[in-house]
Amino acid sequence: METGSQRFRDLTIDEFVERLASAEPVPGGGSASAVAASLGAALVAMVAALSVGRPKYAQHEAVHAAAGARGRELADLFLDLADRDAEAYAGFAAALKMPKESDAERTARTSALRAAARTAAEVPLTCVEACRDLVAAAELLAGRSNANASSDLSVASLLGEAAARGAAANVLVNLPSVADDAFAATASSRVEALLGEITSLAAGTRAIVESGEARAPIPTPPADRGG
Repeated sequence: METGSQRFRDLTIDEFVERLASAEPVPGGGSASAVAASLGAALVAMVAALSVGRPKYAQHEAVHAAAGARGRELADLFLDLADRDAEAYAGFAAALKMPKESDAERTARTSALRAAARTAAEVPLTCVEACRDLVAAAELLAGRSNANASSDLSVASLLGEAAARGAAANVLVNLPSVADDAFAATASSRVEALLGEITSLAAGTRAIVESGEARAPIPTPPADRGG
């Protein structure tokens, strides 16, 4: 990340927005998507925290604990991904500047560009995968958490879906530069499947919130009694 040793998470919101609005290439859309997803994950954790200890929702206590912990984990992961996305772009930009006068230099540059493009595709793919976990956690809480904060789950699902689509665009745009048809096909298929699942989960979350209906507890798996 070409921002010194300072991570994006260490900036104020105003500082991050100013950098995003500047002519500097990073942070860009990939980092912005990851930060948006981090906000969505934090909302999931918040709704879980607002539901813990409420007698009305006691039957969903395990869901609150699981979703709250996952929300915090994801919020932290997404902030790391914001930095990693910027670093990946910086690596690709550095490869572009490599000399290309001789055959050896051109070969080295091509190899570096392909490796950098692969990293630049893999980082946002990780973000899309994490967005799936984010919207799944929001859907898990919908109808099983503090009704006064239910609209925050809708916002979390919207942020998660938007972030996933932003990250997915960054995956796809880098695939041609990887020059690996098998990798491109696998990554494209994975992105398509994830986006389909994310869209369904996010829409389901919002539908449950809009209905205002309470959902049944998730069945507890039977205890393992051994052989």
